[in-house]
Amino acid sequence: MPADYEAIVVGGGHNGLVCAAYLARSGLRTLVLEARDGVGGCASTVAALGTRVNICNCDHVAVRSLPLAEELDLAAHGLRYLDLDPAQVLHSWSEGPPAVLFHDVERTLESLHVTHPDQVGGYRRYLDDALPAARLVQEIAMATPTPGAVARTVARRRAAGAARLLRWSRRSAAQVLRAYLSSETLLGGAAALGPAIWGVSPHLKGTGLGALRLATSHLVKGGRPVGGSGALVDALRASFEAAGGVTRCATPVESLLVEGDAVRGVRARGGEEVLAPTVVVACDPRFAILEWLGDPPPAAAASLAERWQARPRFDGYESKVDAVVDHLPRFTDLDEGVRQRVGVSEPLVPTNVLAPTVDAIAAAHRDGMAGRVAREPIMLVNVPSVLDPSMAPIGGGHVFSLEVLFTPYALPGGWMGSSEPQRWLEAFAARVGPGFLDGVRDWRAMTPDVYERELNLPRGYAQSFAGGPLAALLGREPELSRYRTPVRGLYLTGAATFPGAGVWGASGRNTAGVVLAERDRSGRAA
Repeated sequence: MPADYEAIVVGGGHNGLVCAAYLARSGLRTLVLEARDGVGGCASTVAALGTRVNICNCDHVAVRSLPLAEELDLAAHGLRYLDLDPAQVLHSWSEGPPAVLFHDVERTLESLHVTHPDQVGGYRRYLDDALPAARLVQEIAMATPTPGAVARTVARRRAAGAARLLRWSRRSAAQVLRAYLSSETLLGGAAALGPAIWGVSPHLKGTGLGALRLATSHLVKGGRPVGGSGALVDALRASFEAAGGVTRCATPVESLLVEGDAVRGVRARGGEEVLAPTVVVACDPRFAILEWLGDPPPAAAASLAERWQARPRFDGYESKVDAVVDHLPRFTDLDEGVRQRVGVSEPLVPTNVLAPTVDAIAAAHRDGMAGRVAREPIMLVNVPSVLDPSMAPIGGGHVFSLEVLFTPYALPGGWMGSSEPQRWLEAFAARVGPGFLDGVRDWRAMTPDVYERELNLPRGYAQSFAGGPLAALLGREPELSRYRTPVRGLYLTGAATFPGAGVWGASGRNTAGVVLAERDRSGRAA
């Protein structure tokens, strides 16, 4: 039976769309199947509260390190970024004043000289060591991390950062950061943006590469798409469809069609079969490996399924409060004098990080594992409409976003009716000027159970590849780092694969490269 398409991408998140766009622009007849009513997943912007809000944090950093915009002609399809500077403002629950970090290194050091003069030397030493390693990670992430590819990248860099990458990958993020810094404002903020985002403790051995996050902000200028994070998704879809690609939403996949050791298509809900010699799964790999391949799975995938059956399952650990507010919050620990001395006219342009000490972050992680939310949790605060007026609600006011980490899926008594989200708003309000809570017109809470229900994330957990480039180099799980499976023509992409979560797109780009290279070698999907 002839194929309907040359390639099917299952999942219309940003990685799936990136992969599909490259395939379509290379001439392959490509179909994207998305279970939800719209594409984008966690990178999307949706209607809520009478306005539009981002599903997750709206800062785009890693994706801007890639040539996606140029290669996929995204500007022609409506994508325009607004630069973030400062890059971040770091606040502490227990220590002040905040640290204001810019994209420019010297400007950051000048800012720290005002707020944390005893940390300037340590931060400079940190960047001397971290920047070469961060550059190496970025370059490795731009290709399938095979031993040969990594060796060539290291050779081009003349091994700059390679030794440190190896050493840090074996240590905890807390150990790495404390070798340079002593301020809990800087340490807590760095840990919040590093290992805590992965859902792990900064004391966990092997999280040392999470210490690179602050350095990355000096390599790539963060930005936000005009109209919200979903503007990137819209441009990717437009680029894909302009190349002849087809997108079908509200079309859940129920199984993969396999003949012998090769995939031949998918079966959608309702029994419809769509045939293609190449299928790329851009959602949770567990669906494809343990459900869609059948029970028992094809012989070629038997050992893969057995290995994934034994993998631990994880719970979601992040929640987000969206609100429409009449008044901008003003942190009381950042006075006008400090703002003028560091040169910040509007500190709400970037994301503001409110974090406890590193040890308290580790305790918050333990609390989350035990089903509790820390009294002073990690909060990521942004007001998208300050930088981008197109995000402002009709009728005035602002869109406010509060992400809270280490919020357990299995909250005792359940999330329905829980007072926790209200407590987070009240705790935040205590750190800003008076009147903030009175100006909250409406709000909603996206807790792990809601992410499960609305975004098809089992137990609210968003898969993320947190093994780093060295784990990928070893290739112990080639389906996650090489994007190939033992079933011929079946590939994996998305946040669960190298280089991991966040709005990045490298996984989708790399997977497309693997698919196209194997087609070139064999004359058809391998």
